[in-house]
Amino acid sequence: MSPLDNPVLSSLSGPHAHFAEQKGQVLRYPADVAPFLALPDEPDEHVWRDIADLAGPGATVVIAGDALTPPPGWTVHGDIPGVQLEGTNLSVAPEPEAVRLTEADVPEMLDLVERTRPGPFLTRTIALGTYLGIRRDGALIAMAGERFHPPGWTEISAVCTDPAFRGQGLAARLVRAVGVGIRDRGELPFLHAAASNVNAIRLYEALGFRLNREIVFTAVEVPQD
Repeated sequence: MSPLDNPVLSSLSGPHAHFAEQKGQVLRYPADVAPFLALPDEPDEHVWRDIADLAGPGATVVIAGDALTPPPGWTVHGDIPGVQLEGTNLSVAPEPEAVRLTEADVPEMLDLVERTRPGPFLTRTIALGTYLGIRRDGALIAMAGERFHPPGWTEISAVCTDPAFRGQGLAARLVRAVGVGIRDRGELPFLHAAASNVNAIRLYEALGFRLNREIVFTAVEVPQD
């Protein structure tokens, strides 16, 4: 098996183990870091009980992998078909205009994410890795960073640009710049995108990414009782 086959589990049982909250075979990121929960490839009824115990009644968690059918009483809030792209051939390059973002930048990062919707980004997501941003007239207008960290790989995530500044190649420049740090650690970049986001996928393929697998992001709510 490749670490990318179950990237959340590979991350939380590997380089991101210090983030992991665990119950039985189920692991999750802290709720203010990421909404993702990891489970074995073939979850049985014991695994679903562990999910309920770990997340708590009424909690919503996101599971990345194959399509899931939860037990009766669980609510599926959405299945988002996605693609996993591996960047063995990503052309990386430093970006002179990029600055490293810190906790002090989180309010602006959250505002940019709210306006651009690249995917989950919470108050402590920045703890998962390096985030780079580009500012114009002091305002944060684009960013990209690191999220999942399976052994030997790092996911590039939260790639977004203020709508007023799109068409300038900022996303591509930031992806290549984040890739520099990943390659300097001797690792390989990968990323996820919604299957419907054909423009982003086209951009990533132009940068050297290629399809590794299809993946589904499922948001499920734990029963209240």
